[in-house]
Amino acid sequence: QVKLVESGGGLAQPGGSLRLSCAASGFPFEQAVLGWYRQAPGKDREFVAYIFATGGTTRYADSVQGRFTISRDNGKNTVYLQLNSLNAEDSGVYLCYANFDTRYWGQGTQVTVSS
Repeated sequence: QVKLVESGGGLAQPGGSLRLSCAASGFPFEQAVLGWYRQAPGKDREFVAYIFATGGTTRYADSVQGRFTISRDNGKNTVYLQLNSLNAEDSGVYLCYANFDTRYWGQGTQVTVSS
């Protein structure tokens, strides 16, 4: 059974940082492309970042380029998203996903950026 469990969300001040984690199980983690989307109330789900299975190739949405960093630890079956220089537009539910034979989703973790 595939499981993706996000953690690390919470309340951050503008300009602050958070580190999100997504612990995975039930599939060959090292073979999967991993990534993050986010969804704010009343808005469509928005791509944030992904990281390839090998070589460490990454891609980011323009809105987070230079502020967010995606990484993975294949030994811990975990993908991370470091969020820096946060602003109110970064608020939303952050969902991790894994592309293997199909796309699997986690339940999400809430990020709120507010002073």
